[in-house]
Amino acid sequence: MNIALIGYGKMGQAIEDIALKRGHIITCKISSRNLQDFNPRVLQWADVAIEFSTPESAFANISQCLEVGIPVISGTTGWLNKMDEIVDLCHKKKRHFSTRHKF
Repeated sequence: MNIALIGYGKMGQAIEDIALKRGHIITCKISSRNLQDFNPRVLQWADVAIEFSTPESAFANISQCLEVGIPVISGTTGWLNKMDEIVDLCHKKKRHFSTRHKF
């Protein structure tokens, strides 16, 4: 599987290590140092995006992935005040939305 990593801190690096050991390919690694590289052209090579960023950037990151049709898994906490907007975007793009968190 081709994976885009959005957020390349400790969790992003741990995910990369596990993914590579399992034979997956990391198509891009986006961090605060290379945000200018986060665009639809870079995402086109990914089958899925795994997002572990910050509460301030998670909504925009997830939205951008959904806009270009890339499924996204987010482990970022603290952005759930905008979850209804993400659910609406999923419906608009005819994408499935699932949550496994507990309130």
